[in-house]
Amino acid sequence: MKVYLENYGCPLNKADGHYMLNALLSRGYILAKNPREADVIIINTCTVRKETENKMVKRILELRKIALMNSAKLIVAGCMPKAQPYLVMHYAPEASLVSPQNYDKILHVVEKQGRVILLKGERRTDIVPMFLENVVAAIPIAEGCVGNCSYCIVKLARGRLRSYPPRLIVEKVKEAVKKGVVEIDLTAQDTAAYGLDLGIRLPDLLRKVVEVNGNFMVRVGMMNPNLVLEILDDLIDVYEHPKIFKFLHIPLQSGDNRVLRIMSRKYTIEEFKEIVYEFRRRIPEINVTTDIIVGHPGEDEKAFQNTLNIIRELGFDRIHIAAYSLRPHTASASMKQIPSYIVKERLKKIVKLMEEIAFKKLKTYVGKTLNVLVTEKGKKETVVARTINYHPVVIFEPNVELGSLVKVRIVDNTFYDLRGRIVH
Repeated sequence: MKVYLENYGCPLNKADGHYMLNALLSRGYILAKNPREADVIIINTCTVRKETENKMVKRILELRKIALMNSAKLIVAGCMPKAQPYLVMHYAPEASLVSPQNYDKILHVVEKQGRVILLKGERRTDIVPMFLENVVAAIPIAEGCVGNCSYCIVKLARGRLRSYPPRLIVEKVKEAVKKGVVEIDLTAQDTAAYGLDLGIRLPDLLRKVVEVNGNFMVRVGMMNPNLVLEILDDLIDVYEHPKIFKFLHIPLQSGDNRVLRIMSRKYTIEEFKEIVYEFRRRIPEINVTTDIIVGHPGEDEKAFQNTLNIIRELGFDRIHIAAYSLRPHTASASMKQIPSYIVKERLKKIVKLMEEIAFKKLKTYVGKTLNVLVTEKGKKETVVARTINYHPVVIFEPNVELGSLVKVRIVDNTFYDLRGRIVH
């Protein structure tokens, strides 16, 4: 039998999809490159934002049509069936549904006659999935979080915190390094929450990971400020290790304390600044990347200006900017919404400011010679490498070996990346 799988969403979701596919291939199933050739069609979904939901619905309808024409089994997995099962059932009533907590039961779902619905239960922590892409491995360290943000639907999909034991994570890192991986991405909904359910914390895990033999770098995924504060000194200590990218992804979401309270975020602007200033004092080259939500209910003009002001003050290396997206079953959905034309105007202003700041910061690298780690193929005969602080460098030589450490001279930049040429 042939199986076809499409993977969407965060690295954790992609790791789940990778596990499902490998389980089926190990059973003797054949990978189909096209859904029209498949006996089983799996779509591993994401639903974090409204536009993502729309994309998923469109693709589910397309795959359902193919499945019905070819008498194939359609399986909808991932966050959408868990957070919005009614939506999947409406658009694909024949589909089997598999929540993120049941991804490891994919063989049962595929091989059982008829429709299967697996939405209950908790995630196993004795299996660590992994998503491999060339020389990069995304390894989940936990599922779920301890927050309750008013706008977030992911909490419904991923549930309470479930951390993987350090021993299993380290084993997975060793497995990845043996396969030639040079970049390990440790991922979770909130990596700073790691181990709260096990009686350990993130710095403890990182110390074990960097002790693994091999030439590789570790990128630590997004972490929420309130939990970073609890481990700040220990976290910076381990960040100084040469195997860890000097990259800090810490979401601000709003530059206004009142809006943060409406969002049910558990920190203040002052506490956020404390984290950034302390990291920069100890590790001056740190890349501070953040997330901003524009137009959340309660964001008046003063609050928006406060957000612009803190962006100017802290000068983030990169900002992931998103317009507030109304999600069902969240507290924010019941609040008074800001008109879309106001949100669009604010988006333009904040994007313009972000691009100006990021361009100026990256401009300071032009003319410098840096050692960079080549991790992926780029567009139009290029490869992409990463600096020690995880800035992307586009190198204009297509035959550079992935996984190699090369010396480049930075010749140009955009607001998004650096452009370099190899120093022979």
